[in-house]
Amino acid sequence: MTDLARSVFGATFQNPVLLAAGTCGFAQELDEVVDLEALGGIVTKSVTLEPRQGNPPPRLAEFPGGMVNSVGLANPGVDAVRAEKLPWLHRNLRRPRVFVSVAGHAPEEFGEIVTRLDDGEGFLGFELNLSCPNDARRSALPFALDPAEAAAVVGRVRPLTRRPLLAKMAPNAPGLAAVARAVADAGADGLTVANTVPGYLPLPGKGAPALGAGGGGVSGPLLRPLAIRAVREVREAVDLPLVGVGGICTAGHAVEYLAAGASLVQIGTASFADPRAALRVIKDLERWSGLPLHEKADPKAPIHSSPAGLAPDG
Repeated sequence: MTDLARSVFGATFQNPVLLAAGTCGFAQELDEVVDLEALGGIVTKSVTLEPRQGNPPPRLAEFPGGMVNSVGLANPGVDAVRAEKLPWLHRNLRRPRVFVSVAGHAPEEFGEIVTRLDDGEGFLGFELNLSCPNDARRSALPFALDPAEAAAVVGRVRPLTRRPLLAKMAPNAPGLAAVARAVADAGADGLTVANTVPGYLPLPGKGAPALGAGGGGVSGPLLRPLAIRAVREVREAVDLPLVGVGGICTAGHAVEYLAAGASLVQIGTASFADPRAALRVIKDLERWSGLPLHEKADPKAPIHSSPAGLAPDG
């Protein structure tokens, strides 16, 4: 245990750095590449009721400020996750805290997934993916853009589990504070701030999309100022633990989120450029050890300066 440890959601995280949903699979995929035991935690790929093949390729495209993706929530479905993925997590992970990301087209689907997984082992809680821009539910907008719809999902799930519930917000929600208050009132234990934002990247010199599905979600360094602003706004609106995510490539970036009011952070896009990015961030965060990080944060003086692209220094 180090003084980077955080006690939140009824559990102790050995450090505040988690891997973000959709970027580390179900952890098994990274087992031979990353020291999983050194992480603070992991958020799995989003789980849906039925298996999904995802959107047509290409699914990822990089640009100087980050990348766009439209994976389409590809996953093996809730039954396979229960039978195969959770047992592996239970057998192989001793210290990292795991949240299972859940996605659906209706509150009832979220409820059914949580019900099927809740008595499984190998995870701490659920992250409700209310804000994915790559999963059009018929003609409707993501739940996180509407306070009543977001609250309906959380309200459906809350009576079904005693595990911690995180509600994942959209930084482009026109009434972000109202959405945050609605999911808090519905029973969320914390909020993840924030998901990607919708974008469109054309092929160089052409109007055709770089992604097979057309548009996608923008992530990486370009997203960081938007997500930090969202953390600050949500921090003013609710008194719940927050998990900051979006464009973190260095320990200095992580500290910016902690200074804005987050208790934990998640790293996603940086892992595509360097699968061990989270481990480097954890190591460098030890330079802030001794006091709560938000008391030491200096957003103008990150530990490493990073170029605008995905790859961090070093």
